[in-house]
Amino acid sequence: MEDLRQRAIRGGFAKVCSQGTTFTLRVGSLMVLARLLDPKDFGLVGMVTAFTGVLSLFRDFGLSSATVQRVKVTEEQISTLFWINVLVGSILCLFLMAISPVVALFYHEPRLLWVTVVLATGFLFNAIGVQHSAMLQREMRFTALALAEVISLVFSVIFGIGMAIAGYKYWALVVMTVVSPLVSTIYFWVATKWIPGAPRKAAEIRTLLRFGSTVTLNGLVVNVAYNFEKVLLGRYWGAEAIGIYGRAYQLINIPTDNLNSSVGEVAFSALSRVQNDRARLRSYFLKGYSFVLALTIPITIACALFANDLISVLLGPKWQSAVPIFRLLAPTIVMFAMMNPFSWLLFSMGLVGRSLKIALVIAPLVITAYLMGLPYGPKGVAFAYSMSMTVWLIPHILWCTHGTGISFKDIVQAVSRPLLSAIVAGAVAFVVQFLYGQSQSHLARLILEGTVLLGVYVVMLFYVMKQKAFYLDLLRSLRGRSPAEATTLALV
Repeated sequence: MEDLRQRAIRGGFAKVCSQGTTFTLRVGSLMVLARLLDPKDFGLVGMVTAFTGVLSLFRDFGLSSATVQRVKVTEEQISTLFWINVLVGSILCLFLMAISPVVALFYHEPRLLWVTVVLATGFLFNAIGVQHSAMLQREMRFTALALAEVISLVFSVIFGIGMAIAGYKYWALVVMTVVSPLVSTIYFWVATKWIPGAPRKAAEIRTLLRFGSTVTLNGLVVNVAYNFEKVLLGRYWGAEAIGIYGRAYQLINIPTDNLNSSVGEVAFSALSRVQNDRARLRSYFLKGYSFVLALTIPITIACALFANDLISVLLGPKWQSAVPIFRLLAPTIVMFAMMNPFSWLLFSMGLVGRSLKIALVIAPLVITAYLMGLPYGPKGVAFAYSMSMTVWLIPHILWCTHGTGISFKDIVQAVSRPLLSAIVAGAVAFVVQFLYGQSQSHLARLILEGTVLLGVYVVMLFYVMKQKAFYLDLLRSLRGRSPAEATTLALV
């Protein structure tokens, strides 16, 4: 168990650092590309990724999660899973290429034919590296995983911006999307130094496939539910509408994606290793959950209150129509921050069946909301999306925590302090910018708003809500450890 803790410390710290780097790269590349390309360029690629996003759920067939979650797994089993992944990836690649004319016809956009064909190759690149990545995660080699993420993103950004400058327009985004899985797969092979053996039939494979197929079906349902609005907007409102909505959606999701990625991989691996120790499982989960919420809630408040300045600074003046969409989508940041971590808990405990049932309830709820908002365009869809997720929040928490040893009261306690602190901080920051920031530039005003919000939030959380001792305890959890290591250990 101590070895587990040490690996979690080193790897978790690496993941947190890498997510800071990838966050900067993603936001920076988006700022540059938003000024080099038009909304229609983003919209064209967004039309296809609405399809590839659904198919991507089949790319590893949930077998990477099965490899990580199992207490014991043999090299023969991993080799067999590797070849299954390659087969699935090849089928997806060929299938997407085959339906590329249908995609172009569906959107009435001939340019999408070759865009779809090129994007299809990403499924094969990813499939070849899935089990290598799972091996690194199972061994809790998060430093290697962090480097893979950063290096692949760097290459992706270089190719994307380079091609945009050269005038290749939407092809810059296409190549950018394909380069990332290619580079990361090459890195995984080098890092693991593992060459798969021949596939073999084994009884345990059936169990792994059952787990993986349930994870895949769960992901498919959730992905369709959370991305179907992009298909509807692209079909009925056109490339520009989906381009604007898509950039607002991307900006909204960057904070939660990075936080869930940095904490989630470590948490899932660690929780899987202690899945039979309920007390330790509860402690690990609640600490990670509290940490994610403490970082995410003030970001939500900032997005809702200061959307105009954020869009102006990050995307530029030609994206002002994204401001109301961005503001309407802001509540989803905290909704997903509160809901997504439960997948760590359910998957690590093997409760994938329950997760699937929950997904089958979420899907019709949000799709109905999209259809209600569609006649009002992107803003109507954004509003309906946020409202549906807000309505579903409490039932989601109750269902996920049932029988896990984690109570609804535990969740309320984890949420209440950062939420109240952020609301007060947001109100103070809004008043300050209204009184002193009206004559300043968007960048200067954003700096003022962010500084005031962060300062008041820390004071509220540490002193008014009396959480200073809690966070200091995280830093002092291991005597002789660096603060960064101690914090990471406390999270996992």
